[in-house]
Amino acid sequence: MLAATRSAAVLGIEALDVTVEVHVANGLPQWTLVGLAATAVKESRDRVSAALANAGFTVPPRRITVSLSPGDLPKAGTAFDLPIALGVLAASGQLDATQLQGLRVVGELGLDGALRPVRGVLAVARLAAAQDEVLVIPPGNAGEAACVQRVRAVAPESLGELVTMLRAGGMAARAQSASALLQSGAGSLQAALAGATSAIGGSERGGPDMSDVVGQPMAMRALEIAAAGAHNVLLVGPPGAGKTMLARRLPGILPPLHDEEALEVLTVHSVAGLLGAGPARPVRPFRAPHHSVSAAGLVGGGSVPRPGEVSLAHLGVLFLDELSLFPRHVLESLRQPLEDGHVTLARAASALRFPARFMLVAATNPCPCGYAGDPARDCRCTAADLDRHQARLSGPLADRIDLHVHVRRVPPQALDARDGGVTSAELAARVADARARQRARYGRTHRSADETAVATNASVPARTLATSARLDRDARALLLSAAERLRLSARSYHRVLRVARTIADLDDAAEIGAAHVAESLRFRPPERSAVLGGGGLRGAAAHDATSER
Repeated sequence: MLAATRSAAVLGIEALDVTVEVHVANGLPQWTLVGLAATAVKESRDRVSAALANAGFTVPPRRITVSLSPGDLPKAGTAFDLPIALGVLAASGQLDATQLQGLRVVGELGLDGALRPVRGVLAVARLAAAQDEVLVIPPGNAGEAACVQRVRAVAPESLGELVTMLRAGGMAARAQSASALLQSGAGSLQAALAGATSAIGGSERGGPDMSDVVGQPMAMRALEIAAAGAHNVLLVGPPGAGKTMLARRLPGILPPLHDEEALEVLTVHSVAGLLGAGPARPVRPFRAPHHSVSAAGLVGGGSVPRPGEVSLAHLGVLFLDELSLFPRHVLESLRQPLEDGHVTLARAASALRFPARFMLVAATNPCPCGYAGDPARDCRCTAADLDRHQARLSGPLADRIDLHVHVRRVPPQALDARDGGVTSAELAARVADARARQRARYGRTHRSADETAVATNASVPARTLATSARLDRDARALLLSAAERLRLSARSYHRVLRVARTIADLDDAAEIGAAHVAESLRFRPPERSAVLGGGGLRGAAAHDATSER
C-alpha cells in the first residue's frame, strides 16, 4: 500500500514543501529511504521503528520504502520522524490514509513515542498558514507557531495521542489558533516571552539605563545618533572607561520591532533552535560573541548551514568587545554582510541566504597596554606592538563604520558627583521621533529579497539618499572641502552624509545644515583612506580628543 504525508524542509529561513511517501510491499523486511537525506534523516528509521513498537503499534515485517519528494532538495534534521511514522501506519492499514489530508506534519519522535521539538517550526507555520493547512507540531514548538496569527495547529504529546485524534476524525475542527493552543496547553504567553527574551539575548525596557553612565557625553551622543539612523559605531578608549557599559545600554534606546520585523527575528532564531518555548513578540537582539568565535560562527556555515551571529543579531545589535583580539580573517568576513545586509552561504547542493541587517558596535583599546593617547598614563607599547594591534582592523572594514568615538577616562570627581544623566526613556523618545521622520521620508518599509525592514538612513540606497538628503549652501561647501582635505572615499563621503541626515532628523530639520555636517565629520577619524596603521586607532583617539577640547 502507498500513503503520503505533507511535511517541510527548512532551507535558510524559508520552509519548502516536502511530500513524505511511504510504500509497504511484500518482500524481505528492510527500510529504504531516498530523497537526498542527511544522516539525521536516515537515522529516523531506527527512531520510528522503536517509537511505533513502544506506542503499541505494529511495525510491518515487510519491505518499506520512504521517499522524500522532491528528490533533489536537501533534507536535514529530525523533523521528518513524525510524518514518516504516520505514513508507515497508513500504508500498513493501521490508520486511514484519508485522515492525513490537509495536514502539515513535523516533529521528532522519542523512542517511547513522545513528540520532541524541532528547529524551524515558525517558517513551517508560515507555509501552513499560506496553504490553509492544519499544522501538527510537538508541544514544545507551540510558542513558535503562535507567532503566526492565521495558522491552525494541534500539538499532541505523543504519537499515540495523535493517532487517537486522527481515528476520531474531524482534525480540522479540533485545530485551534496557535496562540490559543499555547495558552491552553503549553504555558502562558508571558512565560514564553520571557524565555524568548533570554534566548535572543535582547534587552527590554526597564533593563540597564543610560542614566548609569557619567562623564561620557560624546559617546552617549554617538550612541543616540547610531540608534536614530541604525549606524555602526567604534568605541576606542582605555580599560575601564565604560565602553562595554555603553554598548550594553544601546538596545534600551532602540525603537520596538514592527510586526514584520519581529517575525523575521523570530524566524532566524527558530531556524537556529534558540527559541525554546517561543514567544509572541521579541525585543531587538543583542549578540556579543567571544573573540574566539570562528568565521563560521560569526557569519554562519557548517555542513548543514546554520545562521551565524550576524544573522542572530538581525535588526538588533552585534557587539564585538575587545575588537583587536578577534582574528583578522574573522573580522574581514563582516565586510559583505555590513554592505549587503545578508549572508549567502554557497554549498554544492544549494545556496542559502540569511538576513543580516544589524548595527555593529565594536569596542577596543587604542593599543595593547590600553593607554595610547591617555594624558594621565604613558603608553609602554613598542612600534611593532602598535602595528600588530592596529592591523587587526583593515581600512575597508573601518570605512564601513560610521561613527568613531574616543571614550575617555572618567575622572574620580565626576564619579563622586552623580546627579543623574539623561535616561534611556528620554533618548528612546528622541530616537523614535527621528525614526518616524525617516519612515515618513522613505516609506513604510525597505524590502529586499528575503527581508522586510523599516527604512533608516543607514540602509536606504545611495540614490534614495541623494534625493532626500538636501544640504544648504554652507553644508555643501563644508562637506566638499572636508572630503578633499580628509581624502574621503566615495563610501566615506556617503556615510558622512547619512550621519548628517540622521543628526538633522534628531533636530527635526528638513535640510542638512553646516552644523550637522560638522558634527558628522567629528566622528570620522583622519586619513580614512589608509589602513588603520599610520593614523590608526591611536590617531582616531587623538583626533576625537582634540575635537572635544
